[in-house]
Amino acid sequence: MLNVTLKQLALALAQKRISSVELTQLHLERVARIDPVLNAFITIDRERSLAQAQAADALIAAGKAQPLTGVPVAVKDIFCAQGWLTTCGSKMLANFVSPYDAHVVGRLNAAGAVILGKTNMDEFAMGSSSETSFRGPVKNPWDPARVPGGSSGGSAAAVAARMAPAAIGTDTGGSIRQPAALCGICGIKPTYGVVSRYGMIAFASSLDQGGPIAKCAEDLALLLNAMAGFDARDSTSLDRPGEDYTRALEQPLAGLRIGVPKEYFGAGLGADVAAAIETALAQYEKLGAKRIAISLPNSGLSVPAYYVIAPAEASSNLSRYDGVRYGYRAPQYTDLVDLYCKSRAQGFGAEVKRRILIGTYVLSHGYYDAYYLKAQKIRRLIAQDFVKAYEQCDLIMGPTAPSVAFAVGEKAFDPVQMYLNDIYTVAANLAGLPAMSIPCGFGEGGMPVGLHVIGNYFSEAKMLNAAHQYQRATDWHTRAPREFA
Repeated sequence: MLNVTLKQLALALAQKRISSVELTQLHLERVARIDPVLNAFITIDRERSLAQAQAADALIAAGKAQPLTGVPVAVKDIFCAQGWLTTCGSKMLANFVSPYDAHVVGRLNAAGAVILGKTNMDEFAMGSSSETSFRGPVKNPWDPARVPGGSSGGSAAAVAARMAPAAIGTDTGGSIRQPAALCGICGIKPTYGVVSRYGMIAFASSLDQGGPIAKCAEDLALLLNAMAGFDARDSTSLDRPGEDYTRALEQPLAGLRIGVPKEYFGAGLGADVAAAIETALAQYEKLGAKRIAISLPNSGLSVPAYYVIAPAEASSNLSRYDGVRYGYRAPQYTDLVDLYCKSRAQGFGAEVKRRILIGTYVLSHGYYDAYYLKAQKIRRLIAQDFVKAYEQCDLIMGPTAPSVAFAVGEKAFDPVQMYLNDIYTVAANLAGLPAMSIPCGFGEGGMPVGLHVIGNYFSEAKMLNAAHQYQRATDWHTRAPREFA
């Protein structure tokens, strides 16, 4: 039951081969045994989870089951869940128990899923390695001496180690896709606005998006069916007809045009990662797809633009917790010291402090035009590059991350190198495009490599179809860390 898909779990539950209570107990016992090594969870509430499982069993017995009824799902600790500790990996919220459910959590509850626990993460989602949590770093199940990626590293590690059949995370600049790649599993960031941000504690509001993490593309589609939908409480939620993200899974790939950006295969890309990506692209050609060379000329500006815009929005959001009122009318430079002291007193970690300082600086008088407005102009150019590219292709593919997972602590004191981990992922957030990562092989040290798939707006079903057909022809997504298999 630990290595099967969500569809297979639903069938086993429907056929009474296992109950939701038994399935939930199985995963809770696995968490108790394995998580002391990986530190993927912040909160487990055994009684609450088992009560949900009992309710799910009653729904199944009454013939009212949905595809996710009775299935345990881990939740990143950035989502509010009523009655659950919700810390965002920060000492500042160490004792905060949410009085309400995030929209996504409510949707999972309505689908009959069981909340297995709240997963560890970079503090306030600010990080690419899941090392900045006040609860300590998350470890990669393939090698606990390495990072799992971030900021949704706890969710990714939980699924990779088979502690949870599936999980949800958030993605601001690659925080679902990069940990999925480094942990050898699948994750998708839908088009901005498809999944409500209500109850998802904000990092950078124009970039944040919730999404699922699972073992295969079909599982992602089932989860996205439950998670997506309009929410009037979120002003950025898109009011559009619902869709079935499983509908195109079985379509053949003949004629699919895959754009491969030349900019994604230059300096900085590990040879082992490049080799795995090339092999994956060759497999797509065998499946009938056509490879097309394209260019995204402004992609090299993605990281610097992102690390102006995201900290600016983060500083505005986190100011609410400090009781400091600012935003587009940012304080003068002299107020930076005061803000730093306030944040330190509240218990923010080094990375959050660094981003508050950067964000306040670029929004302050005399620097707003030079940095923030210029970054927004670059953002538009990046989005226009994608518009032009999709005139030639249906999907864009390349590496998710420039290297396999690195050692815990290796880049903790080198922010530039840490930020460059997101070099292939941040552009999709800047443009609001859907993007996903699926496993496509292994690199140095036997560590997983992820294939990055970027789609045009609202093309999630097409992306999932391409991933599913690839996974029918390969078995990378079925591989599990030997120690935790």
